[in-house]
Amino acid sequence: MAAVGTGDEQGSGLRRGRSARARFAALAGLASGLVTLGAAALVAVVTGASSDPLVAVGAAFVDATPTWLKELAAETFGTADKAALAVGEALVLAGLAALAGVLAARRWVWGAAVVVALGLVAAAAALGRPGASAWTAAPAVVGTAAGLWTLRLLVDRLPAPARSSSVAATGSGGTPAHPVGTASAGGPGTVGTSARDAWSRTDRRGFLQAVGVAAALGAVGVVVGRAAGAAGRAVTAARDAVRLPRPVRAAAPVPAGVDVPVDGVEPWRTPPDAFYRIDTALVVPQVDPATWTLRVHGLVEREVELTWDELLASDLVEAWVTLCCVSNPVGGDLVGNQRWLGLPVRDLLARAVPHADADMVLSRSADGWTASTPIEALTDDRDALLAVGMDGAPLPVEHGFPARLVVPGLYGYVSATKWVTELEVTRFADARAYWTQRGWSERGPVKTQSRIEVPRGGGDVAAGDVVVAGTAWAQHRGVRRVQVRADEGAWQDATLAADGGIDSWRQWRWTWRAEPGEHVLHVRAFDPEGPQTGEVADVVPDGATGYDSVHVTVV
Repeated sequence: MAAVGTGDEQGSGLRRGRSARARFAALAGLASGLVTLGAAALVAVVTGASSDPLVAVGAAFVDATPTWLKELAAETFGTADKAALAVGEALVLAGLAALAGVLAARRWVWGAAVVVALGLVAAAAALGRPGASAWTAAPAVVGTAAGLWTLRLLVDRLPAPARSSSVAATGSGGTPAHPVGTASAGGPGTVGTSARDAWSRTDRRGFLQAVGVAAALGAVGVVVGRAAGAAGRAVTAARDAVRLPRPVRAAAPVPAGVDVPVDGVEPWRTPPDAFYRIDTALVVPQVDPATWTLRVHGLVEREVELTWDELLASDLVEAWVTLCCVSNPVGGDLVGNQRWLGLPVRDLLARAVPHADADMVLSRSADGWTASTPIEALTDDRDALLAVGMDGAPLPVEHGFPARLVVPGLYGYVSATKWVTELEVTRFADARAYWTQRGWSERGPVKTQSRIEVPRGGGDVAAGDVVVAGTAWAQHRGVRRVQVRADEGAWQDATLAADGGIDSWRQWRWTWRAEPGEHVLHVRAFDPEGPQTGEVADVVPDGATGYDSVHVTVV
């Protein structure tokens, strides 16, 4: 007859059994979490991408992000900040799903409470998005129900927990009622037997297969739901069908020589697929031009509503304009130059006749984002456009199709509203925009800046004549001069490339007689008022300043 194991052996077996059960429970939670997301994504095909729990919660997080964290993300991840957020969100949800599984295995109500709480958070986030209705919460509700059902099914298939008694049950004769290491009549998991040992290989295989099926179905739901967005396909088809009209005023011809012939310098014309994208939209808004309108209202003599067909029939003009993000650090790449086609905003505002005391236009995006633009920047002689075209084609969807604002001389956070649907003429004293509510300045004129693109910092260069080159910008003022210095030596004039206009950036080059050793190169640009400041300032609250520099080793 089998002997009863020692207390240490029994305790070790119990711990192994509980650990194994917890691992299986965590897998059940993860699979249930995928089912939750998959079911929600499929429902969001009908209710709209912004109602998807992952999107809604992520957007709510972005809205609540403090300025310091937003800047840390931009500095660390650049234009990959949305991908980083998605990865972080997925990891957090995976951890919570696993926790729900472990808790449900101990006591069902605990695990269920975690799932329901996550569902309520997702529903609240979805209902808080612009244009939300009662149906906006449907993905979260359906997903939560599907996740709970799956979690219950999987948890019910887990092995029974091992008993914690330190002495085997004995019969009337003092011998064990059941041999240790075998299943009792009451089920698996007798004294000293781990859950893994008491759970047959067939049971484990069946459980893991069930987990695999649930996880696969959830993953398929997520992929299909994201790919099956009918609105996205319809908008893409509508964009492809657009034939832009000829401008009544074409962009000025680009002079020869706007690009310096130096490998490694970014092109003067930024390709659309390389143009930086910084916005708060986790899912690109899908706006059908057939139903799009732009409403101009507020402190005006008459409200104006413009349809897509009316916009295309207007007197559109072209202009080369360099756009820059306020989060661009000194020497950064959140800047680009392109040819835009659109209606001058001053013509549109002239139809509405703003009141004399209005000093700001609050533009609103289809996803609720807002920007506050000084009214003088929209009514003076600059090419501030309600743009419909980029690089001779309709705007890419991710860059604002069907219409967006392009305003020379201002950072994008106060001017470059994508998917724009509304212009409210108002006053700075009466309204605040998305980023000004978060501590950024009301007005965001672009600061004169320059960067060194060749040579790259940290690299080695051969002694002798070394070409130093890059780009400078001072939108709506123009770059008049660029200087470079090596170490703390005297500033030397660089050779400027041809001038593409005061609203576009300008390239430059300089030949440096480099001697062996460690060196630091600095650059500064001049606008009509003088040189850019060398004072170092952070991007908050109105743009970074300072000289761009690179460290090189001359060998």
